[in-house]
Amino acid sequence: MTTALITGSTAGIGAAFARKLAAQGHNLVLVARDTKRLGEQATELHDRHGIEAGVLAADLSTEAGIAAVEKRLGDRTHPVDLLVNNAGFGNKGRYLEVSMADELTMLKVHVEAVLRLTSAASESMRSRGRGGVINVASVAAFVPRGTYGASKAWVVQFTQGAARDMAGSGVRLMALCPGFVRTEFHQRAGMGTDNIPGWMWLDADKLVAAALADLARGKTVSIPDPRYKALMGVVKLTPRGLLGGVSSRTGRKYGPQ
Repeated sequence: MTTALITGSTAGIGAAFARKLAAQGHNLVLVARDTKRLGEQATELHDRHGIEAGVLAADLSTEAGIAAVEKRLGDRTHPVDLLVNNAGFGNKGRYLEVSMADELTMLKVHVEAVLRLTSAASESMRSRGRGGVINVASVAAFVPRGTYGASKAWVVQFTQGAARDMAGSGVRLMALCPGFVRTEFHQRAGMGTDNIPGWMWLDADKLVAAALADLARGKTVSIPDPRYKALMGVVKLTPRGLLGGVSSRTGRKYGPQ
């Protein structure tokens, strides 16, 4: 049985990955900040699917938290075969309305943690000649929209570059770029969602199934829904200056309230 490590596993997309991978028979290492929720999740998945579910309480906005997960990924006696870098969050407010401390915390989680955990996992996987990494980004990576979008753009570019460098090693790397997904993400950030059209919402379980299929196909970027694929196709053809204005107006309409 293979083992998958999932950060931000107790809610949203991370929880959907945990459910799907457990149902497929993978053992799990569940990573999040809330020890109580981790324990409840591990017990439920073990009882329902008969898999082993270990827990690791870690805050990826801290040096200690990142180091703890790095250490687990580097454990050659209990190897991790799939890493899902899912932990992340949004800040409510436009540029200069968000404190510098909160901006830097976002970069710690979205950039530094992703870099370090991907590197720790990939090194161990390369030595075994197999493995996979899914870095959860966002369609926000493709539009000019503040620190969140910029950090997710970094995730996409980094993952694509690392995937090229790892070609032929047996290790697959993929950036997952969902749109709006019904999770706790917006509630935690204090963002209103009543004004987001129904067609823009994605189901987390269907998203995860599509993402895993794309990883198996060897894709390095996954936009797992025809609606968002079409939307991103339009984005690619739109001049950057015009796109910036549209992105700003869209952010005010569909973003933090």
